[in-house]
Amino acid sequence: MMRRLTRANYFLVLYGLTAYYFANRMNRLIILMGPIASALSGVAIGKGNCWAVDQFIALVRFLVSGGKVAGPKEGGKVGGDAKESKDTKGNKSTPSKSSKSKKQAAVVSEDDSLADTFRVMRKQLGKPLESVYYSKPGVLGRAALAAWIVYATVTYLASFWAYSHRFAAQISQPSIIFKGRLQDGKEIMVTDYLDGYNWLRENTPEDARVMSWWDYGYQITGIGNRTTLADGNTWNHEHIALLGRALTSPERKAHKIVRHLADYVLVWAGGGGDDLAKSPHMARIGTSVFPDICPNDPLCKGFGFYDRQQTPTPSMAASLLYKLTQHKVRPGVEANSTLFKEVWNSRYGKMRIFKVLRVSKESKEWLADPANRLCDAPGSWYCPGQYPPKLPGPPKSFKKLDYDEAQKAQPFMGTRE
Repeated sequence: MMRRLTRANYFLVLYGLTAYYFANRMNRLIILMGPIASALSGVAIGKGNCWAVDQFIALVRFLVSGGKVAGPKEGGKVGGDAKESKDTKGNKSTPSKSSKSKKQAAVVSEDDSLADTFRVMRKQLGKPLESVYYSKPGVLGRAALAAWIVYATVTYLASFWAYSHRFAAQISQPSIIFKGRLQDGKEIMVTDYLDGYNWLRENTPEDARVMSWWDYGYQITGIGNRTTLADGNTWNHEHIALLGRALTSPERKAHKIVRHLADYVLVWAGGGGDDLAKSPHMARIGTSVFPDICPNDPLCKGFGFYDRQQTPTPSMAASLLYKLTQHKVRPGVEANSTLFKEVWNSRYGKMRIFKVLRVSKESKEWLADPANRLCDAPGSWYCPGQYPPKLPGPPKSFKKLDYDEAQKAQPFMGTRE
């Protein structure tokens, strides 16, 4: 297939290079490699097995002919070898009338001699290999290699077939609904996340704004039909850092931020991949813009837990995220009832929703005003927007944290605060 460079071949090569480039730029774009990886793998597997079939045919001919080895097929000579110029036949050539034609003739002569040199080298190097390739041991060796290729292909395909069907069963159920098992062994269907988004849609005002970590933005918008502060397509680092600051700051300090932006706060709890497991990333992203989250600790190693029993560090214990996820779950942990009110808790504790009290009506009206959206053109869908004046934004000038440099500066885990 790739012997001749056709448009189809060019397409595969360019598609592969383009997909590889973007996959290196962002992990989620590795999905672009799926089609081209399948196509190129098919080409390689097809070529390998076609060659293997040819070797089996050669082996059969070898056995039928009583051990006679068939040599390479004789083909016509390459055009350059068969042609002879008029000069080589003895015809006199007329001298060039210009220096330009002489230079062109010299270049052509040099190219021909160089091509002849490579052609001779290829023949000299190819003859020993060709003699081995078409010898009796060569035929048997090629047949053995072909048998291994077919065996490896069949074995791998069987394993790949089983793995594909097993993996398909694992991902066939949506991430917000999954099977679980209680301590008594009873199998259950956990619908906590879906129930939470349905509750938002049915029990909150249509103009309600929901703050959560950006991972759940699409689900809040698509299922809950409510405005979210960020989703998976939010590329504004400062904005994600602001969410991280709101969730990882002490409760009262966080409320001063949240009251200007949201009406509800949604958190994932209950262990596993919940928000507490993601909290170190929230703190690191936040402190890359707002250094007051983890002073003198750019990797926020002091924000977390001391042990496997999840004994929180002081900064973790004081954070809004810890208060909301562990509200009335851990002894002595409870959200401030004058700032946040729990309005919904899922059956198995996987999701919790809190209503923000003392919401700034001034900021909410300011954000709802179309004049403050800062669209790139009147009526455009691209509106970066801006924060309400009452909310302090990120520093006017800040240097985004370089985690590699920070890791070199802090190679060890932090100690107790």
